[in-house]
Amino acid sequence: MFKTIVLGLDGSDGSRHATPVAVELAKRDGARLVIAHVEQDVVGKGGGPIIATEDEIQAEIRRLAEEIATAEAIETSVEIRQIMLGGPASAIAEIADEAGADLIVVGTRGLSPVAGLIVGSVTQRLLHVARQPVLVVPPRG
Repeated sequence: MFKTIVLGLDGSDGSRHATPVAVELAKRDGARLVIAHVEQDVVGKGGGPIIATEDEIQAEIRRLAEEIATAEAIETSVEIRQIMLGGPASAIAEIADEAGADLIVVGTRGLSPVAGLIVGSVTQRLLHVARQPVLVVPPRG
């Protein structure tokens, strides 16, 4: 059913919950898996970017992609984008379009619907900007 699945990862526990779902769907359908990560730079007080643990997050994502490709025999690649404005959701949607994705899989932080509306959410925004179906995986509880 799916030929290309984009898995959005940001290094959070919520996004990690989406990984086994995306892997299982890719295995079931023989689909290619594209792991999308968006580095959102925030300008610091002195004008330079603030990037907390971005190098570690990217290294972890690359290790995960290699592990999936090896252990699960799934064609897996990583697409990383760096943005200052516009938000990660638009970048993930762009990656999905460029990859010819049939599905986008993302996690959620597990906020209540009201809190999600107040705080805002990459996942909620993605639901509005993506051209593909978006599968949102809640945290396991």
